[in-house]
Amino acid sequence: MTLPEVVLSVMWVGVTLYAVFAGADFGAGLWDLLAGGARRGAQPRRLIEHSIGPVWEANHVWLIFVLVVLWTGFPAAFAAIMSSLYVPLTAAAIGVILRGAGLAFRKSVTEVGLRRLFGATFAVSSVVTPFSLGLVAGAVASGRVPARPDAPAGAIDSWAHPTGFLAGTLAVATCAYLAATFLAADADREGLVALARRYRALGLVAAAVAGVVALGGIAVLRADAPRLYDGLTGRGLPLVALSAAAGLASLASLLRRRFGLARVAAAGAVVAVVWGWAAAQYPELLVGRLTIAEAAGARATLVAMLASLAVGAALFVPALVALLVMHARGRFEAPPGTPEP
Repeated sequence: MTLPEVVLSVMWVGVTLYAVFAGADFGAGLWDLLAGGARRGAQPRRLIEHSIGPVWEANHVWLIFVLVVLWTGFPAAFAAIMSSLYVPLTAAAIGVILRGAGLAFRKSVTEVGLRRLFGATFAVSSVVTPFSLGLVAGAVASGRVPARPDAPAGAIDSWAHPTGFLAGTLAVATCAYLAATFLAADADREGLVALARRYRALGLVAAAVAGVVALGGIAVLRADAPRLYDGLTGRGLPLVALSAAAGLASLASLLRRRFGLARVAAAGAVVAVVWGWAAAQYPELLVGRLTIAEAAGARATLVAMLASLAVGAALFVPALVALLVMHARGRFEAPPGTPEP
């Protein structure tokens, strides 16, 4: 493995972690949007706030990490992506900001109208953001991003195509399923039987939608992104198959009310499909435009980056793992309505 491939692999770990953890965050926002009126949706929304409250800001660290590594380690690819895909990237950035502000302000106000306004901001942004990021992924994977930043694609043409819309829709559906499995597990752990049953049912619906979109997407990719289709059915096929198997295992666990196992398997399915995408377009960073070696920065820059990332990981990763473990074990304040142990 070459030095640029090592750096890119480290970056792709960040992409994977963002897809799993932030994906569950975004999906929770969708279920918040569909939770119902003020009275009917009060308890589901309290569970959502309790579930994502301690970790939702930490999840976006991975997005910053990915952007910094791409910018520093692969400046040609960064410039091309930013100059061609600024519309969906701007929408995603605004969505991240608005959903955070909406969640924070909703928890700090008591007036019903304001709570509804901030809640709607949080929920709608939680759908817009993954859809926009899916548009970006679809544009990169289908070869719509020119390698020259001084000759970018059109502001619309680069992302407004069937592959982009497929990736955006699949991103939203996948986030919804991830969130449903996470919320069902959290509700079950807290003894909220009705909510566990609710999110189990919603998870099954989200799985059905994601399955239909994925199956229909085969024809879309074959017609609109043949190089990506060939990669997914060639080099990336084992990982795609692993993702499907993990998804089915997650679905079976959800049906059997084994919520912890369902959550792990759902995360595994996302990990497999993200790395399947990477395998499908290897060794190209921008499909049909730029290889990993061509996009890489200077060797000294890559070496310095890996050294700094190693130091940063030693400081950051243990604290993040401790946070996630404490959160998974229910060490934080229980949501209102939870029975006393």
